[in-house]
Amino acid sequence: MSVFRTKSIEATMASADDADHKLKRTLSALDLTVFGIGVIIGAGIFTLTGRAAKDYAGPSIALSFVVGAIVCGLAALCYAEFASTVPISGSAYTFSYATLGELIAWIIGWDLLLELMLGASVVAQGWSQYLVTFLGQLGFKWPDAVGPGSHFDLPAFLLVAILTLLIAKGIKESMRVNLVLVGVKLFIVLFVIFAGIAYINTANWSPFIPPSQPGKAAEGLTTPLIQLISGMTPSTYGVMGIMAGAAIVFFAYIGFDVVATTAEEARNPQRDLPRGILGSLAICTVLYVAVTLVITGMQNYKDIDPKAALATAFTQVGKDGFATLISAGAVAGLTTVVMTLLIGATRVTFAMSRDNLIPQGLGRTNARTGTPVRLTLIIGTVVALIASLTPIGKLEEMVNIGTLTAFMLVSLAVPILRKRRPDLKRSFRVPGNPVVPWLSALACFYLVLNLSVETWIRFVVWMAVGFLIYFTYSRSHSNVARGIDEARAQEAPEVVGEH
Repeated sequence: MSVFRTKSIEATMASADDADHKLKRTLSALDLTVFGIGVIIGAGIFTLTGRAAKDYAGPSIALSFVVGAIVCGLAALCYAEFASTVPISGSAYTFSYATLGELIAWIIGWDLLLELMLGASVVAQGWSQYLVTFLGQLGFKWPDAVGPGSHFDLPAFLLVAILTLLIAKGIKESMRVNLVLVGVKLFIVLFVIFAGIAYINTANWSPFIPPSQPGKAAEGLTTPLIQLISGMTPSTYGVMGIMAGAAIVFFAYIGFDVVATTAEEARNPQRDLPRGILGSLAICTVLYVAVTLVITGMQNYKDIDPKAALATAFTQVGKDGFATLISAGAVAGLTTVVMTLLIGATRVTFAMSRDNLIPQGLGRTNARTGTPVRLTLIIGTVVALIASLTPIGKLEEMVNIGTLTAFMLVSLAVPILRKRRPDLKRSFRVPGNPVVPWLSALACFYLVLNLSVETWIRFVVWMAVGFLIYFTYSRSHSNVARGIDEARAQEAPEVVGEH
């Protein structure tokens, strides 16, 4: 049995009609756009902006966000074509199964599981810190014994537990809560922009691109892989500082790909998925650039507090009340990120379960809620325990390597599927194929090389565990291996036509 066997598009579409593994189509283009904004605008805009400006690019961090958006936008175009062509739950996992083969699909699925679960855990811990800070500003002190950094982070655990139950109840109910919280978050971001304009000192933007300076070389396992391979000397500020900043802030954009995991729950996926993916990315880009211009205009980039840039900027101009409001917005903002990542993790593993790469019983949907309740509770429990018991620390980079690997493989898969299946209906097509997908893959590969050696080592260990599971269970139990999907494909919906 070839490990590169593919699951036909027809079989992929037919699997969505399995009564035991069927999701409800309830999401509109607005739902999907809000979903994307909910996960993209999170810790990045509240914390990453300040660190990247101070340490890498100065005021030109705004240009870093533009560069990051371009790189992310290339990948988003590829996702939009796939999601509208194969509107099935699973995102990059499902796309790669139809084009690159089962083993690659398993790698992507295992990769996404790491990205989404660990990402939700990391953000939940960040949410816990913001919550305790916010409560402190209101005069309430959270007990240190069960707070952030303790042996048991109770706020992080409770957040994940509550969101898990909400997600298990139904996707539409989750979206209603998400819509409210995203509204609060957008209000806070717009508040920062318009309130901060009055305190901008244009002298802080001069020079807009600070002169290049030698950077501090990393040592040992913290060395970026590209530095170890090339022997290049790191630098900050200048043009290279802008590019280094882009490699950092790129991760403030990741999350739009989670929109693709809900493809099977969209009412009109061919039309709405591209709108949701590209729309959320475009809105967030405009907001990110505006916020960075305001923050670097309010205070000199050398004086920015990298831990809480937005709140501190207003404290420096005597607006402590504004800082409290921003902390409240951060609490609401990070809540939506955790919820969206949890939904993404359950939908990817749901797709793998339906294909029997992991036991099918885990992914059965509840007749009343239309959600994979058992799988949701398992994922939620694991994330809650990781978030409350583990000092994540440098493991945050693991989220990034998983995301970029998925982006790279999806980009490469677009021209492959165009060549193999030119007959497929494509409601959205990547312009400039195959050049644009190739550029997307190269850009992602460059950013992957900027991650540290220790991140690569951990990634290799995680993938080794995945290979062990695949070759001992998944390879022989998958529906494709047993010919089940081809039988379903004979009754699949029509997927070919004018293109």
